[in-house]
Amino acid sequence: MKRVLFITYYFPPSGGSGVQRGLKMVKYLPEAGWEPLVLTVHPDHAAYPDLDPAMLSDVPKGTLVERTRSWDPYTMYARMMGKKKSDVVGVGFLGADHASWKERFARWVRANLFLPDARVGWVRHAVRAGRRLAADPGFDAIVSTGPPHSAHLAGVQLARETGLPWIADLRDAWPDPAYQHMLPTGRWARRRDERTRNRILREADVRVAVTEDLAHHMSQAVGAPFSVIRNGFDPDDMQSAPDVPTGWMDAWKEDFLVVHTGNLSPARDPEPLWKVLSSPDASERWPRLRLVFVGNVDPTVMSEALRSSGPDRVHHIPYVPHAAAVAWMKRASLLLLPINRVMGSAGIVTGKIYEYIASGRPVLAFGEPGGEADGLLKESAAGTLLDYTDTEGLRAELDRHYAAWQANTPVGGAPSDGLQPYSRQGQAHALAELLSGITSNMA
Repeated sequence: MKRVLFITYYFPPSGGSGVQRGLKMVKYLPEAGWEPLVLTVHPDHAAYPDLDPAMLSDVPKGTLVERTRSWDPYTMYARMMGKKKSDVVGVGFLGADHASWKERFARWVRANLFLPDARVGWVRHAVRAGRRLAADPGFDAIVSTGPPHSAHLAGVQLARETGLPWIADLRDAWPDPAYQHMLPTGRWARRRDERTRNRILREADVRVAVTEDLAHHMSQAVGAPFSVIRNGFDPDDMQSAPDVPTGWMDAWKEDFLVVHTGNLSPARDPEPLWKVLSSPDASERWPRLRLVFVGNVDPTVMSEALRSSGPDRVHHIPYVPHAAAVAWMKRASLLLLPINRVMGSAGIVTGKIYEYIASGRPVLAFGEPGGEADGLLKESAAGTLLDYTDTEGLRAELDRHYAAWQANTPVGGAPSDGLQPYSRQGQAHALAELLSGITSNMA
């Protein structure tokens, strides 16, 4: 069996959405004929926003996982703020609107001096460890996945030194427009980052993106072709999720639960929902509707939810392990999916949409009609996507789902017999085909 060096910063015990793609590739690559050697950061030196050690069970037995030292600006920033590093590692700029002058200064430093991202201090440690792995036990190809896109700096350096083929896997754009407007990046720094991106990615033997839109956008920016391997869901996760989620209250058994899992940042603020739920007839129209937020929620978003609905209707359950998040998806009456409201939102397909689809529960999304997420929901028959301005459409959708739930004939989600195209196994096999192609070309 051939070996591939898989470079990923986020790996268990790290939690959060950034872990899933790399972890599931590592889990399923062996059955596709490739043994992964994982190159990642040691938890003691990592800047992880959340932890989920339970996901270590997905790492195949006997897999070599090389964990290295690192340095990141969060260490310096934590000292400046007089806090622990774990308390200052943010998720998607949650709480950015409430930043102090120290936080704004730190964001400027990160945006202009740490390129392409705040994990660039990991690169030299990763390269050093990669050299050791190249000597013993050796490998036949390299894959790096980002963000953080610093992983690709390690990938290209090891490809240069070993002469082995290299695949750069992009889960998000480089730089990411979803967060670009939140970073005070100067023109000089932006141009330097783009030059670095183009130079590095053009050296890859294959470049991979998670959506057609991202592939098109990055291909135009870099001047080189991109393949597409979509994200997906792991059937094992859906089957093994507990029946009763963490934080469950028996009183909720009789309620209509609108559930959102994951990070809810200002860019994903479902503003139409607040408008509809604050209307004078909302309490009479949907008396047993409750909102359940599972994960990290920006304070401004939570404030709007409480203002529109009242504390009796809103329940926030802080970050939970992935299995518990899946359990909440399966318990939902309706799953809420706001897409980032930024330039290029038509091409955004959040990673959790596939697990939402696999949960069998109906999805109500906000985004750009006709975009990729809209197409995916229609293709899978999993739910409906509304424009962010469509409050009347939202009211009608809530009426439809609530009435069906009241009549004990709830609206279903995606049919289970059509889920295979969205599985993580297929994703890993697609990557294995690319690896086999570039290694056979070198033979």
